[in-house]
Amino acid sequence: MRDSGNNYVGLDIGTNKVRCVVGMVDSEDPSKVSILGFGSAQNIGMRKGVVVHIGDVAESIIQAVTEAERLSGFAIHNATVNINGSHVNGLNSQGVIAISSANREITLDDRYRVEEAASILQLPPNREIVQVFPKNYRLDGQENIKDPVGMNGVRLEVDTHIVSASTPSLKNLDMALEKAQIRATHHTISSLAAAEAVLNRQQKESGTVLIDIGAGTTNLVVIEDGEVQHIAVLPIGGTNITNDLAIGLKTDLDVAEKVKVEFSTLKKGIIKKENIKFSVRNQNHIFRTKDVDLITEARVEELLEYVDDELKKISRSRKLPGGVVIVGGTSKLPGIAEFTREKLQLAARVGKLQPLSGLIDKIDDPGYFTAIGLMMLDMLLPSDESMNTKKIQSKTFNFARTIFNKIK
Repeated sequence: MRDSGNNYVGLDIGTNKVRCVVGMVDSEDPSKVSILGFGSAQNIGMRKGVVVHIGDVAESIIQAVTEAERLSGFAIHNATVNINGSHVNGLNSQGVIAISSANREITLDDRYRVEEAASILQLPPNREIVQVFPKNYRLDGQENIKDPVGMNGVRLEVDTHIVSASTPSLKNLDMALEKAQIRATHHTISSLAAAEAVLNRQQKESGTVLIDIGAGTTNLVVIEDGEVQHIAVLPIGGTNITNDLAIGLKTDLDVAEKVKVEFSTLKKGIIKKENIKFSVRNQNHIFRTKDVDLITEARVEELLEYVDDELKKISRSRKLPGGVVIVGGTSKLPGIAEFTREKLQLAARVGKLQPLSGLIDKIDDPGYFTAIGLMMLDMLLPSDESMNTKKIQSKTFNFARTIFNKIK
């Protein structure tokens, strides 16, 4: 099997599944990314995005990576990996420095210095900074500067959004990767990866919230003016709908999962049968359609209330022109876009991938969007060896967006 060479790998370690995607820049059309291979495996070693059994997670990683290696024909040793779980927090911070050079011209080092100043926080000893996202700069009182390099001034300030995570959770994730003999080229948040895969430039500029509804957690990111404004991870996902159906219908979890996947809907104004009838393991089941709809709607409505609470924190509730983009396995729930539009009073749509080539028809599924986005970031971000780690953290999303626009 050949070494990975110029191929790039995204590894999405989710609560229920691990997904791996291998890609490269399309040789015939450099504006597109070509998918070379992919793999997935069930994951029973995590709860709500956090590792609870390192051996089980490592085994799932090995299975997903092995399948991706078989399809692509390349050996996989490195990957860009997501961070998930309610331990992930975002907070705003400011940094300020004085420009000491004789000609008062802002250099790249000055920009890194002010971003580093913003990241000097009093965090608990069990937490660490994962990424720092500059939102805008101020130079001698001039507001909303996107890149101050080359400008002249005395006092440089920056507003940032800083993402931190639990140190033990990160170490446990890295231990599972090490056991699977995979090195994490970069770590990033699940919603950022999904945003890279589905959001276009107009959506990033106008103001959009992306909601990635996974099995155990829901990741959201608000992007406006091309910058990350807010990140949050909510401890609720598709599994909660399954659990509620199992309780409300007084049935087994596998039966509840079948009801959710095949019969649950949020669509209004359509004619529905009074009862749902099917069989599992030669046993017949009958449930009232009204009961199934009420349970599903109640849980999704609760999730959207959490989302709206996060938008209120940054004064963006009902104020995002780009609306809501929904991805993740639960985005396949019929009528979820219309239901979200009604509850959040924003335009809403299910996310669609940016143009890709290769094996895209095999993985054009919302469950794979995060892994595809991680693969794209693996291609766009500099390696740790070529750039100082703190500088990578501070410029991750901006750098990726700038390079991707240049490629396009």
